[in-house]
Amino acid sequence: MQAADLHIDSNRGAAAAGEPSGFDRVLTAAEALVGRAVEIPAALLVAAEVVILLAGVVARYGFRRPLVWSDELASMLFLWLAMLGAVVAFRRGEHMRMTALVARLSPPWRAFLDLVATVAALAFLVLIVGPSCDYAYEESFITTPALQVANSFRAAALPVGIALMAVFALLRLLRSADRRATLAAVAAVAAILLVFWLAQPWLRPLGNLNLVIFFVGVVGLGVFAGVPIAFAFGLSIFGYLALTTRTPLMVLVGRMDEGMSHLILLSVPLFVFLGLLIEMTGMARAMVAFLASLMGHVRGGLHYVLLGAMYLVSGISGSKAADMAAVAPVLFPEMKERGARPGDLVALLAASGAQTETIPPSLVLITIGSVTGVSISALFTGGLLPGLVLAACLSAVVWWRYRDEDLRHVHKASAGAIGRAFIVALPAIALPFVIRAAVVEGVATATEVSTIGIAYAVLAGLVIYRRFDWKRLIPMLVDTACLSGAILLIIGTATGMAWGLTQSGFSRALATTMATMPGGAFAFIAVSILAFVVLGSVLEGIPAIVLFGPLLFPIARAVGVHEVHYAMIVILAMGIGLFAPPFGVGYYAACAIGRVDPAEGLRPIWGYMAALLVGLLAIAAIPWISIGFL
Repeated sequence: MQAADLHIDSNRGAAAAGEPSGFDRVLTAAEALVGRAVEIPAALLVAAEVVILLAGVVARYGFRRPLVWSDELASMLFLWLAMLGAVVAFRRGEHMRMTALVARLSPPWRAFLDLVATVAALAFLVLIVGPSCDYAYEESFITTPALQVANSFRAAALPVGIALMAVFALLRLLRSADRRATLAAVAAVAAILLVFWLAQPWLRPLGNLNLVIFFVGVVGLGVFAGVPIAFAFGLSIFGYLALTTRTPLMVLVGRMDEGMSHLILLSVPLFVFLGLLIEMTGMARAMVAFLASLMGHVRGGLHYVLLGAMYLVSGISGSKAADMAAVAPVLFPEMKERGARPGDLVALLAASGAQTETIPPSLVLITIGSVTGVSISALFTGGLLPGLVLAACLSAVVWWRYRDEDLRHVHKASAGAIGRAFIVALPAIALPFVIRAAVVEGVATATEVSTIGIAYAVLAGLVIYRRFDWKRLIPMLVDTACLSGAILLIIGTATGMAWGLTQSGFSRALATTMATMPGGAFAFIAVSILAFVVLGSVLEGIPAIVLFGPLLFPIARAVGVHEVHYAMIVILAMGIGLFAPPFGVGYYAACAIGRVDPAEGLRPIWGYMAALLVGLLAIAAIPWISIGFL
């Protein structure tokens, strides 16, 4: 698309020479300017949330004078953080999507489906911006109890964030080099929307069959075509409500608001930021170095170190990507020097990611607590032992594979070296215990405790490890907002879908069917394991939990399965699906972090996945592993 007909020839010449046209330069500058204008406030909002919640903890526990307005202000800012973070993620192309099938296509088709994904996202944003403005206006009649301000100040984050994402989607389409493909993508999405709009008279009489059409058909088509999961969910629930019900679309925005702004979920960005701090200050490196000095001389020793390091780091960061990024660069070079095959290394890294899904403060644990009402403190306690059981299963595979490893060139660390490494690592090793003690002893809530961990990590980085790169602080805050926005937008649209399922009566029918299933609790658990392995590979953990957790956890209670025990089963089943090839995106993340070709890890990973499955079945069969310490 050119600015004017007179410039067509000169622009073509510039494009042929590999130079961007004047119009492209204007678009690039505009995108950079708007992007910067969004990133800085998003970073400041993350920092503000840390300060507000930490001040609330200090005032309540230290001075016995609670700040009655702290939670309210944190909640107001949180929705802005979630929406601006979603905008940053959209600009960077970092919203979660399932690319296993798209990646197998030829480059032209991949490029075309990327354009289709952008157009589909833009369509949802354009459709929802009006109802979001209506919702913000309606919220202006509500006044917050502590600060006495109109709730529209908080709700305005929704139309602002939606509009900004639409701007970036439009800029991305305008900057596309292949104008013909862009027009084809617009035409394809428009044709699909037109077909559904014209089919409205036939859809309404179908009743709950529309659930299959929209929540299976539309979601499946979008997800497998590479449309970001949040927007695939959003299009499906918008279409279901607009075309088959008389529900005001403002209700969907309200459900999105409810899903995204639950104060418990504020721990998501805070724990993500904590994970980045752990890596930047060298605390993760110190823990790994101590474990290596302790186990490095044992056959397969560094593989055991990798398992132990992932267990400890998972207890700090709460983010699988942060966990793997903290451990792999430290261990992989030395393990390769000892003769370990890169494929086996990345296979074990992926398996350990699945193994540590229940280690607190896992984001999936926090999400389950938020959407199902299960005690997060109980989930934090119940998640420790299942992780150890799976670690033992993986260790058995490591022992078998490396029982004949040649260690003649490896020297055992002296007691003095081990002691020095332990002293250096002690502040880092203590952090998971500090976090858990703060929750158990009532010093802070599951949301607030992350700020204690952040303050601890900052002090350790400045005073003990003397590694605190101030230049990285703003980029880390932006990265935190970006990842958190991507997660929270999925939770928002999935909450809308879950509400639609509930209102349709499907949840009651599902509960009745599963509660009366032959075999009782045993059959229910078996079906749940199978279902969540599949869901974990397609939807990842958080969207699957938000969508199906409110439906299945009441059924688990009805058939006599303890909710914490069921949570552990569900999380580990999803973890296996998430990190198992060929669809598990976690496996490809592990390959990217380890810089290993995914094909190299395909054979060795199945032994580890079999071990994880054995461990999961043991945990499912023995509830005490999950609830014995509650």
